[in-house]
Amino acid sequence: MSLPDGVRIREIAPRLTFQDHVVPTAIKIELVQRLVDAGVRAFELSSFVRADLVPGLADAAEVFAQVPRVPGLSLGCCVGNRRGLGRAVDAGADTAYFLLSADEEFARANIGRSTADSLRELERMHAYAADQDVMLGTYIIFAWGGPIAPARTGEDLEPLARRLLDIGVDHWILADSSGYAAPPHMRELVTAALAHVPPGNLTVQIHDDRGMGLAALLPLLELGIHAIDTSLAGSGGHPAMPGTQGGGLCTEDAVQLLELCGVDTGIDLPRLIETANWLTGEVGVPGKGFVRHTGPVPSAGQPSTPLTFTW
Repeated sequence: MSLPDGVRIREIAPRLTFQDHVVPTAIKIELVQRLVDAGVRAFELSSFVRADLVPGLADAAEVFAQVPRVPGLSLGCCVGNRRGLGRAVDAGADTAYFLLSADEEFARANIGRSTADSLRELERMHAYAADQDVMLGTYIIFAWGGPIAPARTGEDLEPLARRLLDIGVDHWILADSSGYAAPPHMRELVTAALAHVPPGNLTVQIHDDRGMGLAALLPLLELGIHAIDTSLAGSGGHPAMPGTQGGGLCTEDAVQLLELCGVDTGIDLPRLIETANWLTGEVGVPGKGFVRHTGPVPSAGQPSTPLTFTW
């Protein structure tokens, strides 16, 4: 198996977690600062959506204004319409991704319009973004299926992919929003997407609802995908779907796996674990994952914890 020397992990907890947990802006800024100190340089920082529906992200502009800038930092967001895109531009977002659902039922329940109507809105946004200092791309959420619909194949992606290219949008985030994808399914749909856009234009967002997230990660590296979305401590959720498994693949587990495979992320794993523990303790979000509970795999020369052993 041929693996790249490095990948870019984009941390999505500032959006995915806080859309479901209302916390002070200062907590969000501290989270981002801790992650920056750990080496994270790419973020999905917030979402410019209706504050009455998603109160946890009502401070999106303030978060963008207060995050300390460091060299190489990339700050992205989600948008749902032309107005949200305008707010993202005003806030100084580097990238904005439209929330497009591949699942028709979810699209209508979530935003009250069909996938076809959403594509028409994206077309209007693309025309506006052409004159702005922002890169506009699109999510394809539930790309592999869900939340209750059957799994989707690469063939199912084809008409949507062609329509997006007709509009002129060629930067995509494929999101396995319900954690459907085992490695063969991950490989099939990403291969279908790569027939339309180059690997550098494609980000894959892995969710771990069904425990397959880490297994689904490695095929992406073989396919040349260098941009992967994960969420600290596996946190996250949807405010209108309480109790569902809404978190992304646990960032610290993904970083450990990549490091053990010789793939550089530029992220300090011990500091990342410390920040994950801080997040679950400070905010009280349900924390998933393994490495923050068990500790990283020991390396040569690393001080070890004495064995505590009693019958």
